[in-house]
Amino acid sequence: MQVFPMQDAQSTEFYTAALDILHEASVEFLVGGAFALRTYTGIERNTKDLDLMMRPRDVDRALEAFRKAGFRADYAFSHWLAKAHRGEYFLDIIYRAGNGLCEVDDLWFSNSRTTEIFDRSLRICPPEEMIWQKAYIMERERFDGADVVHLLRCCSPELDWDRLITRFAGDWRVLLSHMIMFGFIYPGERHLIPEPLLAELLQRAASERSERRNGTQLCQGTLVSRAQYLPDVERWGLDDARTKGRGCMTEEEREEWTNAIDREQH
Repeated sequence: MQVFPMQDAQSTEFYTAALDILHEASVEFLVGGAFALRTYTGIERNTKDLDLMMRPRDVDRALEAFRKAGFRADYAFSHWLAKAHRGEYFLDIIYRAGNGLCEVDDLWFSNSRTTEIFDRSLRICPPEEMIWQKAYIMERERFDGADVVHLLRCCSPELDWDRLITRFAGDWRVLLSHMIMFGFIYPGERHLIPEPLLAELLQRAASERSERRNGTQLCQGTLVSRAQYLPDVERWGLDDARTKGRGCMTEEEREEWTNAIDREQH
């Protein structure tokens, strides 16, 4: 158990009120973000909000419970994020990643851990699912690779490596890229990455090197950055993986997510 210090009195009152609302409405959630990262790594990060992970089917009930309690609550982006506000304070309700992948499902909850936050025992995201979701975030303005390698370093002995590789499925190259960087960042701790798993993934990469998927015009770069691979799909005519067989996003959701880039960066 790790006990977190309280935030300022007003933000603490907001967060605890929000948590009470969800408990009273019997809506299950997990705490993610900076609070979960600190539990696993000890790294402190100032945060202005609280990230709650929730199954997609529970989001509407959570928003309705917040509205009944006088909060402003609605979807920020229909494919992955909702928010609840009261005054200047807010919390994020996350049920997928921004790329449309990494949906919060029952495994997030069955493998969750518990810690003390705001003087109460709360469940936090499993490190495997945190690694899975963060591994895809490679924007110009935000890169979560450091979080990934810090989680690998601090949690390696207890990670369910089989579940982790299963989570990535066909995107195992994304995980491999972080494992390779781990060895660069921590040359004295390369042993923390299981050698058989690393060897297996490297062998996969070697065996696929000579393969060419004829007719494939797919760009999966949009799964790791919504902005930096737009020239590939808008100028070069490649298919956007988020709407062409990979993510759950509709064309309208992809357009909404893309249009928000400039607004969020200024």
